[in-house]
Amino acid sequence: MTEMTTHQLPPDLDGYFARIGYDGPRTPTLATLQAIVQHHTQTIPFENLNPYLRLPVKLDLASLQNKLVYSRRGGFCFEQNGLLRQVLLALGYESKPLGGRVVWGRPPGFMPPRSHMVQLLTIDGQPYMADVGFGGMTPTAPILLEPDLVQETPHEPFRFVTDGEDYILEALVNGTWRALYRFDLTKQQPSDYELSNFWVCHHPDSHFISGISAARMEPGRRYALRDNNLAIHHTGGVSEERVLASVDEMLEVLDQTFYITVPTEVDVAAALQPLIRPAEYS
Repeated sequence: MTEMTTHQLPPDLDGYFARIGYDGPRTPTLATLQAIVQHHTQTIPFENLNPYLRLPVKLDLASLQNKLVYSRRGGFCFEQNGLLRQVLLALGYESKPLGGRVVWGRPPGFMPPRSHMVQLLTIDGQPYMADVGFGGMTPTAPILLEPDLVQETPHEPFRFVTDGEDYILEALVNGTWRALYRFDLTKQQPSDYELSNFWVCHHPDSHFISGISAARMEPGRRYALRDNNLAIHHTGGVSEERVLASVDEMLEVLDQTFYITVPTEVDVAAALQPLIRPAEYS
């Protein structure tokens, strides 16, 4: 996303804070950032309905606000972190946009392209990474960029490890440290995100166009949807799974669990029908 200039309207802070249910201080402190990240991840869901439905994903501020703030929708990393970054800049935070390589679920040594957006914030001289757009394992607190330091969040513990100039973010899941993504400190430009956004929205290998994903956090649990499979992961405990047997169930879960008002430009019910598969094939 671009820096704010004299030619760009500032973000609608009142609208954004009403959307996430935050009425606290607006001073650029660590405590404010922690509260904003927690409220954001509990309210604005991760979701990829637009790519799956072949609807555009625009990264300009007006489009992000229209979708995520005013239309009861969510988005993925370029939208979520793009919006958050503009809000934080308007509050007076120092933010540097970075590009991550997603390694979640991949074998060691896998080196994908940069397809994830994060941002580095400097607060009282200390570097913190903020990310509200990594789906089911989104960190629900800013993470201090200090290698090998285990850091508690409202959900799982996280830590950074290093590999050369790269930082790798890991989460402690069921007693095992699992890598989410890696990044270096090279500042990304808007065109870098536009290119990656086009890839994830159009490339035939992108899972964003072959099915739907949604995620949202609440205290003590994470909700995750992949096609017609709903999972509730309890922090430090068991997971519940449910196969949604109909489009009506999917629409109800999208609305009630993930706080998503589905778009009206296309026949969403017809588009979701191919995703209704029996448990053994889901």
